[in-house]
Amino acid sequence: MADVLVLVDHQGGKVRKTTAELLTIARRLGEPSSVFVGDNVDGAKDILARYGSAKIYHSGAAELGEFLVVPQAELLAQLVEQTRPAAVLIPSTPEGKEVAARLAVKTGSALVTDAVDVQGEDGKVVTTQSVFAGSYTVRSTGTTGTVVVTVKPNSAPPQQQPAQSELVAVDFTPSDLARTARITASKPKEKSGRPELTEAAIVVSGGRGTGGDFSKVEDFADSLGAAVGASRAAVDAGWYPHTSQVGQTGKQVSPQLYVACGISGAIQHRAGMQTSKTIVAVNKDEEAPIFELVDFGVVGDLFSVLPQATEQVKGRKG
Repeated sequence: MADVLVLVDHQGGKVRKTTAELLTIARRLGEPSSVFVGDNVDGAKDILARYGSAKIYHSGAAELGEFLVVPQAELLAQLVEQTRPAAVLIPSTPEGKEVAARLAVKTGSALVTDAVDVQGEDGKVVTTQSVFAGSYTVRSTGTTGTVVVTVKPNSAPPQQQPAQSELVAVDFTPSDLARTARITASKPKEKSGRPELTEAAIVVSGGRGTGGDFSKVEDFADSLGAAVGASRAAVDAGWYPHTSQVGQTGKQVSPQLYVACGISGAIQHRAGMQTSKTIVAVNKDEEAPIFELVDFGVVGDLFSVLPQATEQVKGRKG
């Protein structure tokens, strides 16, 4: 059974949920094997083994984490040459997509970005994408080299399948070119107590209809244990940070539940959340385009609707 390489998404050895999702998907295609770049591989081993990683490839070059994406692409290219995997799966983050693009060029391979599903069919890797602002669903198969796929968060529920993971040291030295862009400083992101926007199972977003007051949106999100997003209009008005923007020019999310509050539903916003499993909208304009997209819609003022919904959620939690 061929390897399926999964680039580990982690922070200082703390593995993110996206990696567990990719390892789950990898089992459909072959034997999952992780590629760990950075320090503290021992701290990541247990969780990678829990989700079925048969091998954990890592380099002894501890300084790899000090550079930007090029060393990761070079390391993956070396492993593709050595192991001839069935596919390479990478988290669909801005950094992940750059790594994937560079890897595809280096190995002469097919590249699929922002996949929402990956399956093995008749020995082929078949991907599904939502394209043109969610207007079309495309299924495709790579025909050149080793298929490189970036997968959106929440595309598969993580499923544990413990394996006896083997740590495999890789003799790798990044090129001089890869060392030209170095991370000179970093600081931890301020914690809000809410999940990461792109990884959250539930997202509650506010738009122009909030009038700049996100308090009711935040209260409702907190009652659900959700992340908080914002439309471009709200972000451009300075009402919420750019890091929380959902849309074609912001972050693309695909949670189990997406609640749009006071958002009209412009195509730019829809492109960032249309693949959500269940979509609910609260808007006082019954003609708002967002209602064409939703599974459930509430016509009403969010400042009246959300507090009632928040109380109902808290009450059901007991």
